[in-house]
Formats: sequence, structure tokens, C-alpha cells
Amino acid sequence: VVVTIDPARRLADALGLEGLTNSATRIDADLPGEMHALMLDTKSTFDGLVRRHSADPEQAEGILSNRFYQNISSALSGTQEYMASEKLYELAEEGDWDLVVVDTPPTRNALDFLDAPQRLAHFLDHRLYKVLMTPTRGIVKAVNVAAQAVVRSLSKVVGGEVVADAIAFFQAFEGMERGFKERAAAVDRLLAAPETAFVLVASPKADTVAEATYFADQLTEHGIKVRGLVVNRMQPAFGTDHDGFALGPEAARERARTLEGTEIGDLYTALADARQLAQGEEEHLSGLAEQVHPAPVVRVPVQPFEVNDLEGLSTLGSLMLGTAPGDTPGREAQR
Repeated sequence: VVVTIDPARRLADALGLEGLTNSATRIDADLPGEMHALMLDTKSTFDGLVRRHSADPEQAEGILSNRFYQNISSALSGTQEYMASEKLYELAEEGDWDLVVVDTPPTRNALDFLDAPQRLAHFLDHRLYKVLMTPTRGIVKAVNVAAQAVVRSLSKVVGGEVVADAIAFFQAFEGMERGFKERAAAVDRLLAAPETAFVLVASPKADTVAEATYFADQLTEHGIKVRGLVVNRMQPAFGTDHDGFALGPEAARERARTLEGTEIGDLYTALADARQLAQGEEEHLSGLAEQVHPAPVVRVPVQPFEVNDLEGLSTLGSLMLGTAPGDTPGREAQR
């Protein structure tokens, strides 16, 4: 199953579909196994999590009908990333899948995805959360005057109804913190588990390589190793010269000058340009490839088509795995 947490439609477009939902949809294709796909729906996932951790249907309904919850379940910063990690956990631990592939947004959002479980746990431990959630307990009695001042200030800024809805939401949420925190810890363990692999995908351009390098650094800080690097849209070097030796860009230009004014001279000029570009891309990649070592680096040459159907995906898969289109990848390619 492939799940995208990027709100863009690129996965659906690549699969040749009109759209995707929050539930796994089987892809109608001639495949040796089954392939499904889905697009994260933040609110639907959050609703399901509330129902799972509620003590009873009445508590769940009280939260789901709360206006404050209805706003934060789809709009609050960080909610999408946490629900993405929740959806991953749901698919990996509760679904009958051989492989779960998660397509994340660009680097900065992907890092939010990694940090989301811990941020939720920290929020549930925050003193302000506890103050708003349990206004009759001793902790609030001790800071009652300060709490009232905070509530009055918030009411002036966002309106009394909003604050009242927020307090009602936190009160309805009471007793569910443990389930959410345990789930967040389980998601953290899943992300760091040996069977979870992080694969970086980048283009060979200097700016995207720098972004991928930053992400690899951040993964290292999280104690996570990069298990593979895919570099898309690489400029091909176009083989070797007729003597069997690689012809660098300078040598190709020398031959172009020797054969200036001829058709083959123009071809050597084009070859020199292509190989100079390929050489520059390899130089951009050298540091990143060394950083993720011993992870394999897969170079995917630029293609004369856009990937907007399963046939295009199959062609890219063949290029990545070193197999002919339509072949089943061998054991070595699968590794």
C-alpha cells in the first residue's frame, strides 16, 4: 500500500487515477501481487483516533461535535503531520500489508512528520493543557487567579465563545491522554525500528542536494540511518568512445574542434556539453553519497516523458532495479 501525506495530487496523477481517499483503494493493474493507494485525510484520521480512545460513544460524540475540535482537527499546525504518523502506524500494525510506502512532502514537512509524536506527548504534559482541561482540580485552584486572567485575555483576542469551546473540548478529552501518549510512543518506536527504511529522493541539482544533505543530517540526529538514495532526472553520460575509453568533456570538445564544420563535429560538441553536465551533477552528489554510505545510490536517468500512468512507473522501476520492463525483479535487484 502506498500512502501520500502530501496534499498535492501527484500520487493519484502518477497512478492514472482521478483521486484518492483516506481508505486504501486497490489499483487495477496487471501486477504479480496487489497494490493499493490512499491519500491522508487529516480530519477523518483524527476522528477515528478520537473514537478509538474514547471511553464510550458519548465521549466521542462530545468531542467530535465540539466546534474547537472541528477547527483544530484539520487546521492546527502540526495536526497533519501527527495524523500522518498515526495513519502509518495504523497501516503497519493493524493492516495486513507486506509493505507500506509513505510518500512525504518536501524536507521541512517530513521533519515535522518525524517530530509529531513527541510534540503531541509534550503538549499533553504541558501545564497550560492541564489547567484548561481540569478546571476543578487542585492545580487550578492554586493558580486560579492567574488562570482566569489568561482566559480573560484570550477571550478579548479570539472571543469568549472560542475559549469556551476550547475549555469544553479539553474537559471532554479528559481520560484520553494516556491512550494518545501511548500511541505516540508506539509510533516513535515504529519510525526507529529496523524494519522501517528511510529512502531519500532528490534531483542532482545543487539546491536539492543541499536540502537532501540537511535532511540526512537531521535523520542522523534522530538516530535514523538513510537506507537508500534515489537521484532522479540524472543527465546520462552516453557511454564511451569507439576505443572503449571514457571520453571526458574536454576530450570531446577537442574532437569537436578537430572536426569543426562537420556533422560529427556538432555531435561531439553536444556530447561534450552532456558529459560536462553529467560530471557537474556527479560532483554535486559526491558529498551526499559519501554521507549516506553504505546505503546504495540509485541514479535514474532523465526520461523523455512525464510519469502519469502505471506504464511510466513501471519504466522507472525497471531503470531503478536494473530489469527489463515487465520483468519480475530478481533477488539481487530487490535487495
